[in-house]
Amino acid sequence: MNASVIAAARQMGPATLEGQRRVLAMFPGQGSQREGMAAHLIREFPETAGAVFERADDELGLPLRALCVEGDAERLRATEIAQPAILVTSLATFEVLRAEGFAPDLVTGHSLGEFTALAAAGVLDLADALALVRRRGELMAEVAAAVPGTMTAVSGVPASRIEEICAEVDGVVELANYNAPDQSVISGTADAVAAATDRLRAEGAGKMVSLRVGAPFHCSLMSTLEDRFADALSRAEFRDPAIDVISSVTAQPISNGDQARDLLRRQLTAPVRWIEVIAAATALGCTDYIETGPGRVLSGLANRMVDGATVRSTQDARRIAAVVAEYA
Repeated sequence: MNASVIAAARQMGPATLEGQRRVLAMFPGQGSQREGMAAHLIREFPETAGAVFERADDELGLPLRALCVEGDAERLRATEIAQPAILVTSLATFEVLRAEGFAPDLVTGHSLGEFTALAAAGVLDLADALALVRRRGELMAEVAAAVPGTMTAVSGVPASRIEEICAEVDGVVELANYNAPDQSVISGTADAVAAATDRLRAEGAGKMVSLRVGAPFHCSLMSTLEDRFADALSRAEFRDPAIDVISSVTAQPISNGDQARDLLRRQLTAPVRWIEVIAAATALGCTDYIETGPGRVLSGLANRMVDGATVRSTQDARRIAAVVAEYA
């Protein structure tokens, strides 16, 4: 770790532990990308983060390092670029923390982030994780080109009512993410999502945000990809988890490598059950929730759902230093 960042971390002092703490590392999904999202990693941690990016560039033949430091928002929004870029930025962040002794008790990931969680838990090696995520992004981009679709975050309407409205709208629109009790995400064709959005606004929905994802993930429109992605999954080696991984498909720990492979196939069309994921982590004794990678979406959701929890993000060098001081 860069000497200036270590010095800042050490000055913050060690954490004071009261009772048993259990740490969940949460890895973000698509939509968390932003311009310059890895600039601090390359600048401050060249030996650890830089090595991850160098290997990723070699494995994929993509200039991920340059894209994650200098790429513009439009380029990073492309599904086939965003997915490997977020994976590598998140894994590079994790390697920086792990090099300083950070060792979570459990890991989980939101959608795409589940691949990162599996790599962090030793289920996938970096080469297989990169290959799978690139293939996933390419296949999803094909669907996006063939069937214009979108995803919209909805606040202020219960998930049960959103499900009813989606069922009443013509076309494909489905509840894709159960993010928090007051936030869900709908996914489907552009026209059907627009119609559902109008109905939800009339129901008194609060903030509604079109997501920067480029395709209608986690809905039945992705079903055409399952067999093709299953072929890619069959060629990757899946090991049993070295630490518990909570699946976003089942909201339960993954038992073995074969189950992990099957869940990644099912994940294409299955909704992200993030409310249940956080509830499962809490039931397993988690007290600390660390978003590992770009953005602060998951830490924000944890803050809203778990009273009294310690929640941290790691999207810049200062926040990484704080996590090092508290957990390393």
